[in-house]
Amino acid sequence: MRYTDSDKHSNHSASPDFTAHAGPSTAGNGHHTTRNGFAASPTNGYATNGTAPVGNGYRHPGKAIAKLNFPGTTLYEDSYVDREEFVRLVIQSLRDVGYIESAATLEAESGYVMEAPEVSDFRECVLEGSWKKAEAALMRLMGGDDDGLWDAKFLISQQKYLELLEAKKTTLALHVLRHELAPLNVESDQLHTLSSLMMCSDVEDLRQRAGWDGASGTSRRQLLNNLQRYIPSSIMIPQRRFSTLLDQAQAHQRTQCLYHNSPSDSTAFSLYTDHHCPKSAFPRITTTILQVHTDEVWNMEWSHDGCHLATASKDKTAIIWRLSYDAEGSSQEWAPHLVLKDHPYPVGCLAWSKDDSIILSSAENFIKVWNAKTGVCIRSLEQHTETVTALAWLPDDSGFISAGLDRSIMHWDVDGNLRDRWAATDIRITDLAVTPDFMRVVTVGIHHIPVNVAETGSGRDAQSGDAAAAGAAAARASENRLVVYDLATRQIESSIRLEGELTSVKVSQDSRFALINHAPDEVHLWDLYTGRLSRKFTGQKQGRHVIRSCFGGYDGNFIVSGSEDANVYVWHRETGTLLEILSGHGVGSVNSVAWNPRNTRMFASCSDDHTVRIWEAPPGMIVEEPAPTQSFAFLDNGNSSSSNGKGKTRQRWDADGVEI
Repeated sequence: MRYTDSDKHSNHSASPDFTAHAGPSTAGNGHHTTRNGFAASPTNGYATNGTAPVGNGYRHPGKAIAKLNFPGTTLYEDSYVDREEFVRLVIQSLRDVGYIESAATLEAESGYVMEAPEVSDFRECVLEGSWKKAEAALMRLMGGDDDGLWDAKFLISQQKYLELLEAKKTTLALHVLRHELAPLNVESDQLHTLSSLMMCSDVEDLRQRAGWDGASGTSRRQLLNNLQRYIPSSIMIPQRRFSTLLDQAQAHQRTQCLYHNSPSDSTAFSLYTDHHCPKSAFPRITTTILQVHTDEVWNMEWSHDGCHLATASKDKTAIIWRLSYDAEGSSQEWAPHLVLKDHPYPVGCLAWSKDDSIILSSAENFIKVWNAKTGVCIRSLEQHTETVTALAWLPDDSGFISAGLDRSIMHWDVDGNLRDRWAATDIRITDLAVTPDFMRVVTVGIHHIPVNVAETGSGRDAQSGDAAAAGAAAARASENRLVVYDLATRQIESSIRLEGELTSVKVSQDSRFALINHAPDEVHLWDLYTGRLSRKFTGQKQGRHVIRSCFGGYDGNFIVSGSEDANVYVWHRETGTLLEILSGHGVGSVNSVAWNPRNTRMFASCSDDHTVRIWEAPPGMIVEEPAPTQSFAFLDNGNSSSSNGKGKTRQRWDADGVEI
C-alpha cells in the first residue's frame, strides 16, 4: 500500500499532518495524547495492532525524507519475498515495539504505508464501542463477502448485547436480541443461551456465565481479533505478523533438529543462526547399572516426580529405586529403596498413582496394591481369571483400570475396591493406556474369529490332516486389533485390524498419538483423531518376546524401544530417522524402556541380563562406555520361579485361553 502523491513530499516528524498518513499509530478510544508527533492511546487494556505509546520526547529536526525507488517488486533479485509485504511487516513490527518515528521514516522512504486510514477508523470504532460505525466500516473493508458478513454482524451484535446487559440496560439489550441477533439465523441453542443471560443476578454472574470479561476488559480487543478474520490480510495485517512468521520458522527448525531436547522458550534460540542441538547432549551413555534382580527384568515405570524407578522381574519381585542428588544437585546416587516381595508369580506390570503414594504390581491374575513409601502391601486383588497385562491410573487419580487376557477391563477405586467391570471385550488385551485428557482408553490385543468348519476342507484332504490347511485356518481364527474406547460411554470409537502381534501401547502427552510395538520388527505411531497410521519406525528386532517402547525427550520428540538383539533403538519422532542404536546390555532382549518424566536427559532400560541401565548425557567429556558408577548386590527376594502364564515370552492363545 503506497502513499498518495500528496504524501510523498511530506516532512518526517515535522508536521502533524504527515503523521495522519503514517499508519495507525493509535487505537483511539476518545482520549488522544500526542507524543513525539504521533497520537497513541492503548485501548481495552492492550496496545493496538501496530501501535505503541511513545514518550521519550526525542524529535528529529524537520527535514524532507527522500523516497527511494528500486526496480522490481521482490526484496532481492533472487528472492521470492514481495518487497511491499516485507516492508509493511517491518513497519508494523517497529510500531509494535515502540519505534514510532523509525516506522514513519520507513513509510516515507519506501512509499508504503502499513494500512489505510479506513482500517484505523474501523479499529477505533470497535475499541470505542461505536457499533453502527464499526459495522459500516467492516462492510466496506470486507469487499462483498456476504457469508462472512453475517458471522461478523453476529459477533458485533453479541458484544453490543453483552455490554448493554453489563450496563443494566435490559430493555435495549432485549431489543438487540430480538431485532439484531435473532434475524441473523442464529442456532436456537445459541440464541437461548444468550437470552438466558438476562436472568443473571449481577455483573460478575454475567461475566462468568458468558465467559466474557466486560467492556473494560479485553473483550473488545478479542472482538477485533475475531473480526479481522473476515478482512483480507492485505488490507488489515494480522497482529504481530512478523513475530508469528519467526515463531513458525523456529518451530520448523525444532521439528527438523534431530536431537532437539529443550523447551521452546530456551535462550539457546537465536535469530542469527539456525537452531541445532548437539548430539553430545543426547542421553546415549550408561552412567549407572542397577543389578539387584536375579532374573530377567521385564518392565519398569518412573514415578511422576522422576525421583523413583520401579522395576518388575521374573524373580517375583518389584524393586523401587531411589534417585537422590547432593546439595549442589551436581551428582546423583542410586539406591534400592524398597523390595516388594510376596508375589506368587513373576511380576509383569507396574503403575504409580498420580501423587506417587501408591504403586500397583501384577503377577499372573493377581494385582497387589502397595504403599510406595513403606513397602507395605495394602491389598491383593484376584478378580481377574487370567494374566493381567495392563495397569493404568486414571488421570484424575480417582482410581485405576486393569485389563488382561480374560477380555476384562475393570475399574477400581483408590482403595482397591472394584467399582465396575466393563462388558467383555472383543480382544484378549495385551496392553492398555488411558489418554491424559481423560477421554479415551486405548487397547491392543488378539481378536478371535470363529472358524467355519467348511473352510478347513473335506474328504481326502481333510482326512489326511493337511498341516498347511490346518495352519492357515488357525491363522484366520485370530487377528490383532487396536481398539479405542470412549472412556465416558465405554463405547468403541474405532477398531483397526493390524497384521502382526501387538505387545505394547503408550499415548502421547497431547492425547493424540498411540505408540504401538508391532511384530515383526516395527513400532507404529497411530493418530487417534483420524484413525490413521502416522509413521513407522523400523530397525529394532521383535518376533518372540514382549517388547515395549515409549515417547522420550522434551515434548516427546524421540521414540525409544527395546529390542531382541540386546540393543536400545532411538528414532526422531517427526522424521522417523533412526538416531541411535545403544549397546551395553548383555545377552538377551531389552524388554522395556522408560524416559524420566522430569529429566529430559535421562531414561532407563531393562533386560534379560538381570540389569537396569540408566542412560544420560553428563556434562563434560563424553566417553563411549564408562565403568558403571554404582552396582548393587541382590537383596533377599527368594528364588526365581517360572510360570505357566504369559510372562515375558509371547504365546499364542485360542478363544478359550488354551495355549497353542
